[in-house]
Amino acid sequence: MSKRAITIAPSIMCADLCNLESGIKEIEKVGLDTLHVDVIDGSFSPSMPLGIDTIKQLRKITNMNFDVHIMSNNNEFFIQEMINIGVQQITFHVESGIHVDRCLQLIKKSGIKAGVALNPSTPLSVLDHILPECDVVLLMLINPGFATDKNEKQVPYAVKKVEDLDQLIKAQQLNTKIEVDGRVSLDTIPALVTAGADILVAGSTSLFIPHRSLTDNKVLVEEAIQQGLLAGVK
Repeated sequence: MSKRAITIAPSIMCADLCNLESGIKEIEKVGLDTLHVDVIDGSFSPSMPLGIDTIKQLRKITNMNFDVHIMSNNNEFFIQEMINIGVQQITFHVESGIHVDRCLQLIKKSGIKAGVALNPSTPLSVLDHILPECDVVLLMLINPGFATDKNEKQVPYAVKKVEDLDQLIKAQQLNTKIEVDGRVSLDTIPALVTAGADILVAGSTSLFIPHRSLTDNKVLVEEAIQQGLLAGVK
């Protein structure tokens, strides 16, 4: 059986927002090649992280893969902006998508990996017809945009939802990746990986745990991933 490759995607929102360039260089230095970038319109979700012009500037200073998660009520506008910037993967929310298939095709025609994101309570049944069109499905495990509430925990059905999606993908013999976002912590990573998660959005409860270096935290994240992979083999 081939070994699964798990991608660690550090969330740019957890880096030092006053020193983004040095933050990205530090992430590169520890050997990570993917950067998770949230694009939020302040309407779909209450916070507003990075502006489009900031993302344009970041694109100029790094060759990392930009994994963009759009949280907006106007998907097509932000999708086109991200295509113009030259990102590597775009997910957008089905909850605000009127023309979901059109948006997926728009992204894929540009040679960019495309997928949809689902809020915690959104059922997997929304994927019935579009799953084969998705390179990735991003599952939010907390409610998007409320991450500043440090007491908010992953929804209790997080692992079950990942397992169910993994079964759907396997049943259709697809190569769709499962991305998980929201309190993807050292404690929760093993179970999420065992359940089938392929891409881990790493934030303040894993790669950016305070008072430890990025290098030390990365070792701990990799150990948690290994636990999950080994449990999945048994």
